[in-house]
Amino acid sequence: MSIEVKVPVLPESVSDALIATWHKKAGDAVKRDENLLDLETDKVVLEVPAPVDGVLKEIKFEEGSTVTSSQVIAVIEEGAAAAAPAPAAAPAAAEAPKATKADAPATPKGVDELSPAGRRVAVEENIDPSKVAGTGRDGRVTKEDLVNAGKGGAAAAAPAAPAAKPTPGSRPEERVPMTRIRARIAERLMQSKNSIAMLTSFNEVNLAEVVKLRKSLGEQFEKANGVKLGFMSFFVKAATEALKRYPVVNASVDGNDIIYHGYQDISIAVSTDKGLVTPVLRDVQDMSFADVEKGIIGYAKKARDGKLGLDDLQGGTFTITNGGTFGSLLSTPIVNPPQSAILGMHTIKERPVVENGQVIAAPMMYIALSYDHRIIDGRDAVLFLVDIKNQLENPQRMLLGL
Repeated sequence: MSIEVKVPVLPESVSDALIATWHKKAGDAVKRDENLLDLETDKVVLEVPAPVDGVLKEIKFEEGSTVTSSQVIAVIEEGAAAAAPAPAAAPAAAEAPKATKADAPATPKGVDELSPAGRRVAVEENIDPSKVAGTGRDGRVTKEDLVNAGKGGAAAAAPAAPAAKPTPGSRPEERVPMTRIRARIAERLMQSKNSIAMLTSFNEVNLAEVVKLRKSLGEQFEKANGVKLGFMSFFVKAATEALKRYPVVNASVDGNDIIYHGYQDISIAVSTDKGLVTPVLRDVQDMSFADVEKGIIGYAKKARDGKLGLDDLQGGTFTITNGGTFGSLLSTPIVNPPQSAILGMHTIKERPVVENGQVIAAPMMYIALSYDHRIIDGRDAVLFLVDIKNQLENPQRMLLGL
């Protein structure tokens, strides 16, 4: 029986998808739930699994083709087996020495540094990641780099001739098209810049009490909940309480209307090899610190594995981004429309501060709130930041909902 493989149903905000990579070719045997191809949308890369066991009978669209929701992209012959190798190959195989465990394909070097999806490609294609030029952040090798290296076949596997050293004074250039995700990020940033009257306010927070609380209760928290107590959950919960008191910061603009949201869905900015994505923690007002930590860890893992779905990225009433993980001391984050505000966290630095007339060293962080000045006045923005500052410097207030 022939089974059609279709493009997953895409949400209304995503009109089409690009076939980025086929992991199988016509005639290959496939297993149920085995990934056949990667589809790249404006927001995320989707894996399309095989619906049944069988043989990939036909591929209707090649890599680089644009397809739409529910469109048939391949046909699988259910229950069929891949064509057997030609009989002539049998004698040759008989003459070869019997394979031993030592002859089994060794795990290529460097796979431990890859994402799970990249590790799978490296092992299946027997590619040495150390010999592949990485295009990811900080030169990391991505799954796409390995797939492209595998396409080179024997030519890629053969030892390459030593590359000529650049002559002194040479100015090499390389033109690479943007991925759809990167192009969409650029489009959204320009939309934000051109459509929002954006302003940024700053404050600084003494995190000594949060640090003390994490040290005293962190071990008990981890034993009770199975996750570590991080800084992010404090900021998420502090923002949630502040959004309740300043609902306009949680609102959005729709034409000449202001939509006030009676819930807090907080987008958490997560960095991936393909760019920044913002999965959404929904109904944070009903979540505990442990729920927040588990949600963030789950999204971070899905982002690394390329498993984020479109539903994970839809919506959100407010965003938190943490440039401090990369060492940023101060920044002006850009609002993610239709949201009206974004909170920027930064690196924690020991700085001298005055407390009770004495100069002491304290773990300080600059925080920034970029907001849509069309609906959020400076007063509300500043008071919102002060509210977050007061909660973090007195975390017992946050725990008591004060």
